[in-house]
Amino acid sequence: MGGQYRITGDKYPRMRRPRRRGRLVLMVVASVAVLGVGGWGTLQLIDVFTGGGKQAAAAGPKADCATKASPSASASTGANAAVPKPAQITVNVYNATPRSGLAKSTADELKKRGFRIGDVGNASAQFDKKVKGTGILLGPAASLDTSLPVLATQLTGAERRTDAGRKGSTVDLIIGTAFKDLTAKTAADKALAALSGPAPTATATPRSCS
Repeated sequence: MGGQYRITGDKYPRMRRPRRRGRLVLMVVASVAVLGVGGWGTLQLIDVFTGGGKQAAAAGPKADCATKASPSASASTGANAAVPKPAQITVNVYNATPRSGLAKSTADELKKRGFRIGDVGNASAQFDKKVKGTGILLGPAASLDTSLPVLATQLTGAERRTDAGRKGSTVDLIIGTAFKDLTAKTAADKALAALSGPAPTATATPRSCS
């Protein structure tokens, strides 16, 4: 350039476009906010018209949590309540072996353990010398789940039988050839306590949900 003004030095001013990055960020934030508000409003309208809010309240929080059965120590009113005590059971004792005196000694021991004793003697021809095991417990059909299990606690391994035509509640203990002695009283008492004790019942409890 001519005249009195001259450009000196080796640095020259450069022209740059103004930065618009700040405006761009602001526009993106504003767009996201608008979309979020619009989506929330749409969901609210859907809940209003479909009744989703009422259904969720009725179902309760975490309604899909399953229940879990757990045992309870409460007494059962089922079979255990029907188990009689030894004092309520009358037992006939018959000896089906060649050994003498077994019926009386066995009857005396059962009496000490609380049972009522009926007839004592030799077995009938139907069973005499024909019982190979420790013994047979015989009673009416109703005794299968009542008197016979109680008597069975006194003679381990005895066979249980019922006679549908038999009347009354008296049961028979027929001593077999494998008989040595009644079950030890300690073990018999333990088995009797387990038989007549309360049975645990399953109660439904809600499973914890996370």
